[in-house]
Amino acid sequence: MLGFLISVVVIAISLLIISKLPLGVEVDSPWIALIAGAIIGAFNGIWALLPGWFRTANAILSLGLIPLIGSIIVFGLAAWLVEGFRLRWGIGSAILGAIALSIVNSILFFILRQTGLVAV
Repeated sequence: MLGFLISVVVIAISLLIISKLPLGVEVDSPWIALIAGAIIGAFNGIWALLPGWFRTANAILSLGLIPLIGSIIVFGLAAWLVEGFRLRWGIGSAILGAIALSIVNSILFFILRQTGLVAV
């Protein structure tokens, strides 16, 4: 449960950072970012329920397209469900936002792991 809460906060911070970039992603407030982070984290948790070999095989065989398309769908779905979290340019913003979210999340989790705040 603590891991999920940390993930939600990191996703919310990532969304706030992404909303400052010219990608067409708009977040009205930190509370909206937390709600959107919880939705994105919950959908990512559903994906994590699948066996590791299945996820890895999908990623390898599709050259990463299936996980990318899944991330784009989850990003767009979160924007559709949360009022105050908008994609200005529709699918284009969802694509750019999903890619940026994965990059910013990776950087933030790397920093948290290096400082010892999150276990490897």
